[in-house]
Amino acid sequence: MTSSNEKSGSPGVDKPAFTAAHASSYVEGTLKKVPGLASLHRMASMLIAERVPGAGRVLVLGAGGGLELKALADENPHWNFYGIDPSADMLLLAQEMVGPHRPRVQLHEGYIDTAEEGPFDAAVCFLTLHFVTRDQRLETLQQLRRRLVPGAPFVVAHISFPQGEPERSIWIARHVAFGGASGNAESARQAIATKLSILSPEEDESLLREAGFSDVSLIYAGLTFRGWVAYA
Repeated sequence: MTSSNEKSGSPGVDKPAFTAAHASSYVEGTLKKVPGLASLHRMASMLIAERVPGAGRVLVLGAGGGLELKALADENPHWNFYGIDPSADMLLLAQEMVGPHRPRVQLHEGYIDTAEEGPFDAAVCFLTLHFVTRDQRLETLQQLRRRLVPGAPFVVAHISFPQGEPERSIWIARHVAFGGASGNAESARQAIATKLSILSPEEDESLLREAGFSDVSLIYAGLTFRGWVAYA
């Protein structure tokens, strides 16, 4: 997670220069950098299943790489999926990752504003919104919410930590240390500080409510990452 546009889902972010070489290293790097990612996928599956016990359509924003698609499809054979990502190379990786689930997965190259209208029964967005500025993030969340049926669950997770100093610098250093950044750690810290749009957990929750979601609940905290469930 070093590219400023990686897995972006916002119509306001430039088209990512995400190459096949980057895509091939994405899965290994993500599993290393995100604490308890497999458990987070299980949580998302469980929370969605509370509202979608049988057949349903799940929107996956930032679907490139296919990790979320594969995990949810493995657990839920009656769901169909609609994945959105602006990177063609990452969508190719997602197509490979889902394997036998391909007949149940539709992939869309682009941003949320060009996505199918739905409505969808649930949505997830993992490791994506920290690449989107606050204003663009609100628009993205609003666009996503209006594509969901009333009461549909939305599970979202990304980098989120306090933004006041010295806490911000401390958390950035922790993120770099846990991820085992190769080469110059200072360069990695600078990249995170300048290329990502990180909000505090309180701001993230407020933005979900501003976009129209209700019953926002924290469900995951892994070092610099936070995850929530909210309802359309």
